[in-house]
This record gives sequence, structure tokens and C-alpha cells, in this order.
Amino acid sequence: MRLVLLGAPGSGKGTQAGRLKAELGVPHISTGDMLRAAVAAGTALGMKAKAVMDAGHLVSDDILLGMLEERLAQDDARAGFILDGYPRNLAQAAALDELLAKIGQPLDAVVKLEVPNQAIIERCELRFAAEGRADDNPDTVRRRLGVYAEQTAPVADFYSSRGKLQVVDGVGDLDEVTARVKRALAGDSATVNG
Repeated sequence: MRLVLLGAPGSGKGTQAGRLKAELGVPHISTGDMLRAAVAAGTALGMKAKAVMDAGHLVSDDILLGMLEERLAQDDARAGFILDGYPRNLAQAAALDELLAKIGQPLDAVVKLEVPNQAIIERCELRFAAEGRADDNPDTVRRRLGVYAEQTAPVADFYSSRGKLQVVDGVGDLDEVTARVKRALAGDSATVNG
């Protein structure tokens, strides 16, 4: 299974990917985790990315695509993958399609988790209090939601026009949301909203 999870920051993409990876037998590839690892390692890329992320902005497309191409070449991704946090704009969606065509691994599905902004802000405030992630600061989250609405939301239309998009209600008990995502992956679009 080659899957992209879309949704605003804090919509639950990482949580759902973590729940699906063992069941699907494919790795969860989070661009956010890749960037945070670079920050923690103190690499030049990591320090550059940290300044951008702390300001509530997004890291450049070229850097992310290069990181992603290296990751998809690893053995554990040969059977598929779950992408979380990429693509986040139309240019990245087109570049991802080109990359996947080049390596012979086209997407099977795209699932968008739909969560109202206020619920996302509340979720991120809790995560910020628990983990202290700078990108979960409420002011940063509000800026990231604005960037998402402008740049990332149109990606759903890109995949919808290709017949790959399923929209899932991302609000509720974790098990309920996971069950909705699984139904979406099975092609049961009538039941993904509850």
C-alpha cells in the first residue's frame, strides 16, 4: 500500500499513520519527523530547518523531495509507505507523482483527515504542554493553519481530480477515526464520516 495522509497540522496524520503502519506492513514516513531528527542532530540542514519551522513557515520543496527520494529508496519502503506531511503544496504533489512514476511506485490512495481549526488548536495546545514542541505553540499553530489553507488544502483537489482522494472525519475517539480510515482504504466512502 502506497498512501498519502493529508490534513492540517494537528489533524492526527501522524497518530493514524502510526496505527496503520504495522497493519499495512509499510513504514510511516513523516517529513516532520525527518526534519526534527535533523534538528536534534544539529546538522546544517537541521539548524536551517529549525529557524524556518520555529517561525511557522515551511521548509523548501527541493530539500524535502531529496530527503524523500533517499528514504523511498530504502529496503523497507519497497512494499509501500505511508507519507505524512508530504506533499503540502501543488508543486510537491506534481514532483511526488513524477518521483513515484520514476521509481515505479504510484500512489494507491490519499486520505484527508478533516478536523475543524479550533479542535486542532486545542489538540496542539495539549501536545505543546506535554512535549514542548515549538511548532505546537498556539501562535505558531495558527500561522501554520493559515499556510495550510493557502498552500496545502488545494492538494486535496489535485488528488480528487485523479480519483485517489478519500475524505475522513478526523474528530472523535482514536479507534473510531482509525476505523474510518480503514473503511476509506477499503473503498467504502459512504461510511468514512461516522
